[in-house]
Amino acid sequence: MVHMKPGNVVVIVSVVILIGLFSMQHFGTDKVSWLFAPIVFVWYILIGILGAVNISKYDRSVLKAFNPVYVYRYFKRGKTSWVSLGGIMLSITGTEALFADLSYFPVQAIQIAFTVVVFPCLLLQYTGQAAYIAQNRNSVVHAFYYSLPDSVRWPSFIVATAAAVVASQATISMTYSIIKQALALGCFPRVRIIHTSKKYLGQIYSPDINWILLIFCIAVTAGFKKQSQIANAYGTAVIMVMLVTTFLMVPIMLLVWRSHWSLVILFTALSLVVEIPYFSAVVRKIDQGGWVPLVFAGAFLIIMYVWHYGTLKRYEFEMHSKVSMAWILGLGPSLGLVRVPGMGLVYTELASGVPHIFSHFITNLPAIHSTLVFVCVKYLPVYTVPPDERFLVKRIGPKNFHMFRCVARYGYKDIHKKDDDFEQMLFNSLMLFVRLESMMEEYTDSDEYSTRELNQAGNANPRINGTNAGSNMDLSYTSHDSIIQVQSPNHTGNSQVMLSGQTYQTVGDEIAFLNACREAGVVHILGNTIIRARRDSGLLKKIAINYLYAFLRKICRENSVIFNVPHESLLNVGQVFYV
Repeated sequence: MVHMKPGNVVVIVSVVILIGLFSMQHFGTDKVSWLFAPIVFVWYILIGILGAVNISKYDRSVLKAFNPVYVYRYFKRGKTSWVSLGGIMLSITGTEALFADLSYFPVQAIQIAFTVVVFPCLLLQYTGQAAYIAQNRNSVVHAFYYSLPDSVRWPSFIVATAAAVVASQATISMTYSIIKQALALGCFPRVRIIHTSKKYLGQIYSPDINWILLIFCIAVTAGFKKQSQIANAYGTAVIMVMLVTTFLMVPIMLLVWRSHWSLVILFTALSLVVEIPYFSAVVRKIDQGGWVPLVFAGAFLIIMYVWHYGTLKRYEFEMHSKVSMAWILGLGPSLGLVRVPGMGLVYTELASGVPHIFSHFITNLPAIHSTLVFVCVKYLPVYTVPPDERFLVKRIGPKNFHMFRCVARYGYKDIHKKDDDFEQMLFNSLMLFVRLESMMEEYTDSDEYSTRELNQAGNANPRINGTNAGSNMDLSYTSHDSIIQVQSPNHTGNSQVMLSGQTYQTVGDEIAFLNACREAGVVHILGNTIIRARRDSGLLKKIAINYLYAFLRKICRENSVIFNVPHESLLNVGQVFYV
């Protein structure tokens, strides 16, 4: 029979709990979050009552510790008292994790909970442990469980485990929120974010981050031989967070809150008086496990910095290299190529202007589709976007160029499907745009009109909601440069329209032309800009761009996956940009 050491049993049980916890993340916490508050409340009330019982049972004189004079006497003992601050630091770690994810609770609720419940109960418990240790000096290691009566030891263990799971869940959810914010700022590689709640925007789940966290947690749990090493790593992480928060509060108070400089100095000084002594004590234990959070922080800092730098350079290139309308007009209606039957959907991240990848495309291929639609998919921080408000359509250039822009807006629970639904909805939006465009022409007395007049005509019609997105360029042609929010595909029109100031044809002719293009086939054109370091760049920059950033781009989600582009009709157009 194999006998296992108690430490190994603890590690195995911890790993099993971790696997179970992370495996349940995809279900979301919306269905079980109602249990979190009762578990935490019961835990704090339990430890508060047990602490008060221990104070009354063992040694009431420990209440003298609240006298500040004993703080001075404690540090007067010498270096050992200063070093022990690293262990004292652990008395507050974990309490902040119980409310780490603000998406579950209002700020005022957290403030009340800490003041009325958390702080008093922690004081009672630690004071009660001190009273027990004063009478049982050989039971310091597991003073909490040794001080419990036998009748409540196992129930307390169960509640403690449940509270630890709640704290871990809050920390996991906080990690998802941080990753999502980093994604929004372009500081982290693209990962999948799933919203698990219809009511709370902050309740999210990321499969990629979830399994990476699981691997790291198991590695730390099983890799450390002593519990004190995990405690040192935790203490180092917490005090570093406190210091960073204090320094970040300075610009917030000055620039956002507009606080007086004297108040900022007072806040910073009081915070650092408490935090720097703890930090100086924790630094001494970096080689005893405290190095782990520093290594993780350094690795993520490098990843985020390299990704942000590469993404920023790539975006600047696309913004500064947009194709001018004058250049497109100079090509003529055929764009200098053979316009073959069909419809091309050119995906771009730019909501305005023609991307540079388009010029790269038409200068390297002999033909292009008869109708081009520049599609920009945007995900908004709302639950859902109604289908009748999803598409914003715009015409690019004269009518005989047959070029459009379509901004497709989705909420975080909307599904951008791979089937023909998206193409059908986009095509219906183009049809309706052509009809609404002709309706607005009827409000003008001349064929020459401005974007502002076009929007005024749209506002006069309750069925049309236009927004001005006109170009700043002074062009001599008549360009229908308005964005029209498509609301309903019910109206039809058959009025006369001017095509590039040359010939007349009916709206039905243009609709028939678009129908023929769609029947000929739809091709999804996706640009892929690759950035590389210049040959004269330094070694670090070459490693960061050519290897690290390229690796992150390779393993992150591709644009074709994000846009849900069907692979059977996908055309990738690549170009290299040197930074």
